[in-house]
Amino acid sequence: MKRKLKSLKNRIAIVISDDDKKGGFQILREAINFWIVKGEFPYFYFGKFLYRKEVKNYKEYLSSKEVDKITLSKNLHHFQYASLLRNKLAFALHMERNKVAIPLLISYNLGHRFFYQSSMHIVKNVPSLISYFEGIFDKTGKHKVFVKIMAEMGGKGAYLITKENLKKEINAYADHILNNDCIHQDVIEQHQDINVIYPHSINTIRFDSYLDKKGTIHILSAFMRFGAGGAVVDNSSSGGMFVRVNLATGKLQGKSYRQLKYGGRRLAAHPDTNMVFNDFQIPYFLEACELVKNAVSVIPDRYIGWDIAITPSGPVIVEGNDNNSLIAPDIAYGGYLGHPLYAEIMDEA
Repeated sequence: MKRKLKSLKNRIAIVISDDDKKGGFQILREAINFWIVKGEFPYFYFGKFLYRKEVKNYKEYLSSKEVDKITLSKNLHHFQYASLLRNKLAFALHMERNKVAIPLLISYNLGHRFFYQSSMHIVKNVPSLISYFEGIFDKTGKHKVFVKIMAEMGGKGAYLITKENLKKEINAYADHILNNDCIHQDVIEQHQDINVIYPHSINTIRFDSYLDKKGTIHILSAFMRFGAGGAVVDNSSSGGMFVRVNLATGKLQGKSYRQLKYGGRRLAAHPDTNMVFNDFQIPYFLEACELVKNAVSVIPDRYIGWDIAITPSGPVIVEGNDNNSLIAPDIAYGGYLGHPLYAEIMDEA
């Protein structure tokens, strides 16, 4: 409770300096009302920027209890499907077998056991790990691979290994790779139009999908995430920013959002490139929507957050999440409880 109170104080300090905030009495009244209606301390009232003048429907935003009701629901989530989503190796093998577009799985390791095609190699130290990836580069003609710890989510436990800087990178990441189970995937080439906004990370679109009782697949919302400041990940939890997407047009809409702990500033343009977000047309957006629906058809969990990257030749799935936090999509949509399907979703949960 003390840590939560300290976090709330920090948030309040940011709120006080926010030029877009409502009047002090209105904020106090709404925060107390949110507390009463949701039955919990109003962390999300501040964390989701409900104190800002533009937000009129603050009661339609999810509380942490409502988020848990969805993410922990046994009606919306099937254990076996969640296992496919959370284990990156199982996910990659299942998607490849069903011809759903993902980055190519090159090899993988279970601790010191490394698997490439039908052969296994025992790799126990830095020199042998360097030798292994040298062999991978020679056999595949690739110059870089992306290594991801199988059980990590949200961009954590991900390492870029390149032929050019192999020894330096292996020396830096060897302990993490050898002491974990990892997949080794082809590196995504990002569409040039998106590189113009921010080229240093793969900037993904997060789609939330819902499979209703009749088997119809719905896309509830979408927003696009961008890294900043040279960061190679786009996650908002790592300091990145996100912009809502108009589902009807596939265009970015309005200004960016950033988590309150990173200052919460809304920007009209990317701070590194000065590229304006609003009305940017996402390449292959319709194809990305179809890819999401295809993915749900082969992993029919009823509520999934999908991360989609856009390459020069079309969209690919980076990962699917059955336990996404719903903070960012709730903000991007403008209050999920106002969504026409959400009464059904909460009832199903």
